Amino acid sequence: MEFFSCPETGTYLCYAYGRLSKKDAEKARRENDESNSIKNQRDLIHEYIDRHPDLTLCMEGYDDNYTGTNFDRPHFQEMIQAVEAGKVNCIIVKDLSRFGREHLDAGKYILRLFPALGIRFIAITDGYDSARQDASSHMLVSFKNLMNDNYCRDASIKIRSHLDVRRRNGKFIGSFAAYGYFKDPEDKNHLLIDEEAAAVVRDIFAWKICGMSNQGIANKLNHLGILSPMEYKQANGVKYGCGYKIHSKALWSSVAVRRILTSVVYLGVMEQAKRTTPN
Repeated sequence: MEFFSCPETGTYLCYAYGRLSKKDAEKARRENDESNSIKNQRDLIHEYIDRHPDLTLCMEGYDDNYTGTNFDRPHFQEMIQAVEAGKVNCIIVKDLSRFGREHLDAGKYILRLFPALGIRFIAITDGYDSARQDASSHMLVSFKNLMNDNYCRDASIKIRSHLDVRRRNGKFIGSFAAYGYFKDPEDKNHLLIDEEAAAVVRDIFAWKICGMSNQGIANKLNHLGILSPMEYKQANGVKYGCGYKIHSKALWSSVAVRRILTSVVYLGVMEQAKRTTPN
């Protein structure tokens, strides 16, 4: 892409970008610091552009409640598409951490891709402007990105350690309780029996003991009009979804029945962290 300026004003065409993760928002509330709020980022960028006549705001986007450890964010992708389409030639963020916290990919964008496309990049509070860069500027970006990445890695280790301690103490840390249980309103890490769903679970075990197949049990549940686990959760106000839903209404299946019959949670065993990913 050719580097260009607005012919009418002679200014850079800017995309103002901001981001705030759920963790950043929670930290701000604890420390009474709203400096990274979406509103503050937007106001800071607008004031910066107002003070610099060579900058013109053309587009803006703010990803609220999105982590900085990856770039799968709707407004970030919109920004990259705007760059590729030639709609903007300058990107402005509050600081490098708002752009992203993964230092390898962030460095790829800031130090390689954007310069190759002739895109000016400005991180206001970090004092970085690619149009006025020198050798130390590259070191600043690399160092800042590495620190931002390390912040996420350190936070991840602490969170995993904290969750592991809670699991070892018999605390439930899942997002959703298993069918037949619900989270204690007084303690979200404690499960209580949902008598309505528990009665269905008891019937499933009884029918299996009588010799019914898993599919036969599923068919009987559907015939009786008993809501499947997903539909039951949603009917009770739980924001639960599944990417494998193929019908407008999720039905009982042999797989769902098998999961209940083979789950040790119905024996009173709190089994968690069966699968994990590398930190």
